Amino acid sequence: MIRYVAFLRGINISGKNKIAMLDLKKEFEKLNFSDVVTFLNSGNVLFSSPNDNHAEIKEQIEIMIDNAFGFKIPVYIIRYDYLQDILVNAPQWWGTEEKDQYHNLIFIMSSDTAEDICNMIGEPSNNLESIHIYKDVIFWTFDRNAYQKCNWWKKTASAGIAEKLTIRTANTIRKMCK
Repeated sequence: MIRYVAFLRGINISGKNKIAMLDLKKEFEKLNFSDVVTFLNSGNVLFSSPNDNHAEIKEQIEIMIDNAFGFKIPVYIIRYDYLQDILVNAPQWWGTEEKDQYHNLIFIMSSDTAEDICNMIGEPSNNLESIHIYKDVIFWTFDRNAYQKCNWWKKTASAGIAEKLTIRTANTIRKMCK
């Protein structure tokens, strides 16, 4: 069995695309995934499957969500061991306990590379945010008190870029990898 993490993009946000985590867990189990655990209320699911084809698993989950809950959302699938490797290779400045810093991990959902995304967004704002690419993810930290001045904060939510990404906080990722 292979352990996976699924990030469902855009559920339970501002009352839209509502899914109860217990219902989501049951639907994952109906797909014959085992050891299903949901985290938070925003579509983070840890599960096991004998299937090693990410594309098939992604499609299964997207179809299930549409059939069971009545809407289409993008899903990002990553092997649990790959996610752990990413965390082991995080830059030293990422994920610290500093309260004035907000730490995120950006997963690319499109065919673009992490480098492509960085080029689309542009340079991080000096002294306000930092980025680091590792494999196909981007570590991103910004100053909570000056987030509106941060180039990446504005652009990661902009049309043409937002739909290419899913972003999770360092705290969420760490909780899932315990």
